[in-house]
Amino acid sequence: MLTHTVEEGPLFNRFRQLWDEIAPIGRDEHSGGYLRYALTEPELRLREWFRKQADARDMPVAEDGNGNLFAWWGDPEAGNAVLTGSHFDSVPHGGAYDGPLGIVSAWLAVDELRAAGVSPARPLAVGAFVEEEGARFGVPCLGSRLLTGQLDAARAGALRDAAGVSFAEALGARPAGADPALLGRIAAFVELHVEQGRALVDQTAPVAVASAIWPHGRWRLDFTGEGNHAGTTRMADRRDPMLTYAFTVLAANKEARLRDAHATVARVAVEPNATNAIPSRVTGWLDARAAEPETLAELVEAVRAKVVERARRDGTRVTLTEESATPLVAFDGGLADRLARLLDAPVLPTGAGHDAGVLAAHVPTAMLFVRNPTGVSHSPAESATDADCVAGVTALAKVLEELTR
Repeated sequence: MLTHTVEEGPLFNRFRQLWDEIAPIGRDEHSGGYLRYALTEPELRLREWFRKQADARDMPVAEDGNGNLFAWWGDPEAGNAVLTGSHFDSVPHGGAYDGPLGIVSAWLAVDELRAAGVSPARPLAVGAFVEEEGARFGVPCLGSRLLTGQLDAARAGALRDAAGVSFAEALGARPAGADPALLGRIAAFVELHVEQGRALVDQTAPVAVASAIWPHGRWRLDFTGEGNHAGTTRMADRRDPMLTYAFTVLAANKEARLRDAHATVARVAVEPNATNAIPSRVTGWLDARAAEPETLAELVEAVRAKVVERARRDGTRVTLTEESATPLVAFDGGLADRLARLLDAPVLPTGAGHDAGVLAAHVPTAMLFVRNPTGVSHSPAESATDADCVAGVTALAKVLEELTR
């Protein structure tokens, strides 16, 4: 039985030791953020670190053929297993905690269970999912979508990064796709994650349990017009797709605010991308989220209608293509309530997507959030105190002990 409190020193020291081992990997010296794109050198180093941690604990590592790693305590073939973990990859210049905190905490939770003499009656696995952020190949939660069959293996293998490298090439093989046998052996999944907001600051609690993930998605907008000379083309004669794109950014912001939803246009590609040339093509990406699926659909349709009308007036053309969509995810209510009572923790929804959201359609799933004092995420300013991270480890160990009885 785990009985220690977070004030004890050794766990602080072990957390800091593991955290310091991975902290320099992929860190950009100028921004202070991280460039840990899936299956690039920094993330591959972290995957090797994962294997070394597993070896140190005599936990054999298995890959599922999609880039996801699983380290097993107990016989994976026995079934009824409990899985925990997260991901290593980051958004461009992202923070340190989003993803890796869940994996570091999982290893330390295993250590806590063993130190307490806990012998799980079920197999326990620590997982590291590939390409959760979608920053390299464009589809978020790529590894978990493949594992669950939500994404076709052929389509995933053909996805390409900005340099033209396909996911299959980066993986070194065609993705294996859905693995019903592996999913069938997992009885529960618990993902610990840094809070992406600051609700816990107001509730003065270091750890929370998730209730749901807002429905969300990504849409690509392709604007085309007529490339021409910036100095010789009269303003009245221009068919400039950048104008239509600029209107789109403002329209998305307005329509989201009207619905108490979220809309972000933060990525753009321009051709020919020259200071003295009117663009011939502009591609932008819309990230949209809302508390209810109907609200999300209304938001995207409102943006589409306004942009189409604006393109007509600008003499340009626009197409809207859905690249990914995740429905409302309500985590297993019985499991969430059980963990909230176990930890005496608040229950919070989130607008951020996670691998847990994908697995929730197939496996009883829960999430734990560790307090983020600034509420900032996907940024170098993302943070959590060591004390709260240790509280998260303690909470996760308690949850895993409960679920593996």
